Amino acid sequence: MDGQITITPIVGPVTVSAGSTVLGESRKALELREGGHPPVVYVPREDIDMQRLVKTTLATKCPWKGQASYYSIKGKFGILANAVWSYETPLPDMAQIAGHLAFYPDRVTITSG
Repeated sequence: MDGQITITPIVGPVTVSAGSTVLGESRKALELREGGHPPVVYVPREDIDMQRLVKTTLATKCPWKGQASYYSIKGKFGILANAVWSYETPLPDMAQIAGHLAFYPDRVTITSG
């Protein structure tokens, strides 16, 4: 790995939107930093409108986090395919992100503060 993974709580509210559709707001979001990659926001599943997400068959594996499952977002805008991922049973060192969802920043808007 090209750097250490750090997970820190985000202070204050985080809102996730797809177009004009708000998917959820959380005060329990986490920021994951991995090597030289941009930070990724992980939002607890209970803070997201899961009725707007459709689980897909895509799965990937990370040697540090485990197997990721993917979801598409549905809304008035149509479908944003595989725009969300989740490590439903992450490896032990990444247990903090269990039950959380991450979003591709080019497909959703994540605002904080």
